Amino acid sequence: MAVKANLKWTDGLQFLARAGDSPAVVLDNHDGGGGPTPMEMVLMGAAGCTAMDVISILGKKRQPVERFEITIDGDQAEDFPRRYTAIRVMYTFFGKGIKPEAVKQAIDLSLSKYCSATASLSAGVTYEFEIKAP
Repeated sequence: MAVKANLKWTDGLQFLARAGDSPAVVLDNHDGGGGPTPMEMVLMGAAGCTAMDVISILGKKRQPVERFEITIDGDQAEDFPRRYTAIRVMYTFFGKGIKPEAVKQAIDLSLSKYCSATASLSAGVTYEFEIKAP
């Protein structure tokens, strides 16, 4: 399956990006501030991919997740190409009665089998999770 995206230069280092028929996203550098940087989009894509996997798996396991958030951060190499050398993911679940073993299994399945975004990165991905009652 091929995935296609298109970028159009708008000004400075700002681009309007669109994948297929999806809504457009502005990419920019830190100085421009008009949107996330491409490397920030890499992290957001990885977080979104694993989030969809995990919430889908936990739904199938009938876990009572009321709210769910991911925080992701990465360390970039100082030298070009400034790739991520480490990525950390924090999964936070809100709900009563969520089973930690179900959460761990869902995350492990996402990162080892299903998440194509994290599998596409050469950096090792580590994670933590927490469950909070509303």
